[in-house]
Amino acid sequence: MLRISASLAIPDHEIDIHPIRAQGAGGQNVNKVSSAVHLQFDIRTSSLPPFYKEALLELRDHRISADGIITIKAQQHRTQERNREDALERLRLLIQSVAIPRKKRRATKPTKGSQNRRIEGKKRQGRLKTLRRTLD
Repeated sequence: MLRISASLAIPDHEIDIHPIRAQGAGGQNVNKVSSAVHLQFDIRTSSLPPFYKEALLELRDHRISADGIITIKAQQHRTQERNREDALERLRLLIQSVAIPRKKRRATKPTKGSQNRRIEGKKRQGRLKTLRRTLD
């Protein structure tokens, strides 16, 4: 059972965790031991509340496929158990991140000073270019 908050938890049977061989350097051991972990979690078939499901599916994250499956690969640690804990923690943080409401962006206008600085910079660049011209 993966606890997301005090009132929300995901049952273990909804999370698929498969051991895989880690990539990269590591000597002979990396070729023999499956220490990395591949975690998959289907958002649509999960027992998450609808609010979480909608927010996760709208999220623009490379770990979430078009089918609504979250895929997390953990291979930083040397042991499979630590990588398993790391993958579950990353899933928990991803789900918790959608529960925090985003602030609405308030449109602002550029200040008079910033507008003047921009125009002055453009004028300076234009003067530089006129000096570079060859006179025929």
